[in-house]
Amino acid sequence: MLSDIDHLRSFNRAVTRRIGALSTDFLGRHRPLGESRLLFEIGREGGEIRQLRTRLGLDSGYAARMLRALEAQGLVRIEPSPRDARVRIARPTARGIAELDTIDRLSDASAEALLAPLDPPRRARLVAAMAEVERLIEATAIEIAVEKPSSAEAHWCVGEYFAELDRRFENGFDAGHSVAEDVAELTPPAGWLLLARIYGEPVGCGALRRDPEGYGEIKRVWVAGRLRGVGLARRLLGALEDRARAAGLTVIRLDTNKALAEAQALYLSSGYRPIPRFNDNPYAHHWFEKRFDQGRK
Repeated sequence: MLSDIDHLRSFNRAVTRRIGALSTDFLGRHRPLGESRLLFEIGREGGEIRQLRTRLGLDSGYAARMLRALEAQGLVRIEPSPRDARVRIARPTARGIAELDTIDRLSDASAEALLAPLDPPRRARLVAAMAEVERLIEATAIEIAVEKPSSAEAHWCVGEYFAELDRRFENGFDAGHSVAEDVAELTPPAGWLLLARIYGEPVGCGALRRDPEGYGEIKRVWVAGRLRGVGLARRLLGALEDRARAAGLTVIRLDTNKALAEAQALYLSSGYRPIPRFNDNPYAHHWFEKRFDQGRK
């Protein structure tokens, strides 16, 4: 009987064989898949080389070799950023943009050739399965780490969190009326802000602060819409709980709005129990507590 690892390795072999990943003449364009993929990421607008490496998971040496190959083919040029000369930008040439158009056309044709042998029901099954696999594979690439609450990415995530509350709450949401955590409250050891990233892009956040009464309070748990349903909110909650344990906290509390039914379900399934109101948050309808001697160790 095949193990999970065996199935995954077999799947990888099937995909790389079927899409031509092993060929040095991908799509008949006289270059390997890696170079075409990098050109695709550079796109028509160009991109910072450091960000390209992060998105594709490339080490600097391999990325440099592929960029030199694309330069030699007359498809890209490398230039300093107008904002910071230390930052290098890869931009497509006119020939590179024409090549992108050709790659797009050939890639569409290749995808259609892969789907063509299947009847409509099986074609729909394959497309749905690929979409689910893509989401779950992305989930395995998510990294969670402590972030400075003053960083631009932290502000962006919290802003997205507030925007979602404004869309979902019955009477909207005014961040000015919420209990505000300033930078000091979320800077260790007073508190922590965690950011979840995928390939360097922020896709979720959560915060933990020490209350003067001795418990920890979890706030600002948010996940980008495209990654809902892959367990990221539960991972963020677990990471915040781990942070609380490491800080010596034995009780954590949180609140939520009646409109956030999925948040309530997450907390109840994670060992939180309803408690009376413990704060004056005007947007809260439900309050929860978890004691680590009663919850998951």
